[in-house]
Amino acid sequence: MNLPFIDLKAQYAALKPSIDARIQRVLDHGQYIMGPEVKELEEALAAYTGARHCVTVASGTEALLIALMALDFKPGDEVITTPFTFAATAEVIVLLGGVPVFVDIEPDTCNIDARLIAAAITPRTRAIMPVGLYGQVADMDEINAIASNHGLAVIEDAAQSFGASYKGRKSCNLSTVGCTSFFPSKPLGCYGDGGAIFTNDDALAQASREIRVHGQSQRYNHTRLGVGGRMDTLQCAVVLGKLERFDWEIAQRLAIGERYQQLLGDLPVQRLVVRGDRDCVWAQFTLSVDHREQVQQRLKEAGIPTAIHYPRPLHQQPFYQAYGNGQSLPHSERAAQRVMSLPMSADLSQAQQDQVMAALEQALRA
Repeated sequence: MNLPFIDLKAQYAALKPSIDARIQRVLDHGQYIMGPEVKELEEALAAYTGARHCVTVASGTEALLIALMALDFKPGDEVITTPFTFAATAEVIVLLGGVPVFVDIEPDTCNIDARLIAAAITPRTRAIMPVGLYGQVADMDEINAIASNHGLAVIEDAAQSFGASYKGRKSCNLSTVGCTSFFPSKPLGCYGDGGAIFTNDDALAQASREIRVHGQSQRYNHTRLGVGGRMDTLQCAVVLGKLERFDWEIAQRLAIGERYQQLLGDLPVQRLVVRGDRDCVWAQFTLSVDHREQVQQRLKEAGIPTAIHYPRPLHQQPFYQAYGNGQSLPHSERAAQRVMSLPMSADLSQAQQDQVMAALEQALRA
């Protein structure tokens, strides 16, 4: 039997009574847009992260877009970010007429290399956008210090790192603004699209709330440019149901990730390094291998699904090459050729994990 790459069915089975009851409550009251579950979820998520404000929005992409708009981002403004990420990170910058400026990653974590950021700052730089790739946040203290020295905002793209900790603080409460996604495969996912913005800045929170409802400060009073960026009530109800065992799921992810690392033993793979002052919630359990296509094919034949996050860095993507200026970012390019993600979810059993590892060992040694 083929293993699921992410076992959402097992998760739903465990949470079915709560999720079903919360969805039914929305169906009963009928407030599908900005119903009471929206505020309830925002308060719960703010409490979880320790941030003063949480603003739910339609997706993780919308969270990044609205955050930039709330910061009054202008055409021509530059944002320093990583090329080794999903396109949404750079997409929102370009949508607002801005310029993504790519700097390379650390080869051992695949996160942006904070040591390279300062050299990329120009008079047009407005923000730094690190990404918590695979579930581990970047070197946020170093990035915040650089930003403070140059008067820049820091927007944490925490689409994969919600629930992770960094020096005792939660992802999404580490910088000017934190943005996350509730796409179904994320550590905390809904059953469609959803996302959230976190900040301790009252003005940014208010601006974000207005922008997500077409720039309205109150009904039909449009005080700023906005978008249709609300998270719908049903999706908020789903996330509220999932929050009930989220702490357990994070503990499971940490334990399963650590067990994967131990089981890799002396296999010819490159493991991701998790820094000692933080953890990784393993939105994907990713490693690097040589001859990736062959290894993936052998795993597929053994019933083990894999994925590549991501096969081509943004500075080499057809559209974004113009922003890469022909630069070589060797660590991002090498990672894109070698990374491979294995099945990972909080409900992955030890027997399933052993099955994955037995197949991986055979695929690598064949």
